[in-house]
Amino acid sequence: MADTFFQVEGLTKHFGGLVAVKDVSFHIGREEIVGLIGPNGAGKTTLIHCILGILKPDSGKVIFKGKDITRKRAWEVVQMGMAGTFQVVKPFRRLPIIANVMVGCLSPRAKKSGEWVKRVEVKARDALEFVGISDMALEPASVLSHGDLKRLEVARAIATEPELLILDEPFGGLSPAETELMAKSVQRLHKGGRFGRLHSEGPAMLIIEHKLSELMKIVDRVIVLNFGELLAQGTPAEIAKDPKVIEAYTGKEVLIA
Repeated sequence: MADTFFQVEGLTKHFGGLVAVKDVSFHIGREEIVGLIGPNGAGKTTLIHCILGILKPDSGKVIFKGKDITRKRAWEVVQMGMAGTFQVVKPFRRLPIIANVMVGCLSPRAKKSGEWVKRVEVKARDALEFVGISDMALEPASVLSHGDLKRLEVARAIATEPELLILDEPFGGLSPAETELMAKSVQRLHKGGRFGRLHSEGPAMLIIEHKLSELMKIVDRVIVLNFGELLAQGTPAEIAKDPKVIEAYTGKEVLIA
């Protein structure tokens, strides 16, 4: 029987005559890291926006911890324990980097997480240290490179103490060395690192990424979208050899190493 920690059931989203997401169903277990891949325009971002309450689907359900959250607003979804980062980052550019993270620390959910979060600045610095930009904490966010803005997005998300973390291209704009560090941080977080204190383990994760070789090293399963529809699901090894997936990627085998 499928783990009921998180489920998407028959999710569909139209934009006029365009079907961006069509009847997509999948689940994520409490202890899983799941990858979400697909060619450009496959519907990945639209799907996660529907999950996070940014867009409202036309039909289908999103179920989190046994509750239907399909019509919840984005802030309500965060309060329930789900957070995400976005491909297009939108920090408070004039505020110090640490202040950007402190906003997440002040959410009602984060305030309930225990004694250690009573010092908001300390928690925000911990989040920045976790992603590797604590040395720039007092600089305005406007000075950050694209890659470091991605790190800031992750820090802001984990500051809300999520049980399910959705990352949209966390490796985007990072050098090979930075990508390796980010991948290790993601794995450490999932295993109950500094920001896994609400639970005995860290958050479950759904990761959208185009750097497939790096993604395949850290995920348990992979979901593939194409033209808004679910094309395949399986382990990284299974997906890499799936003829439908290879065809979707213009004949190139999906890299896993």
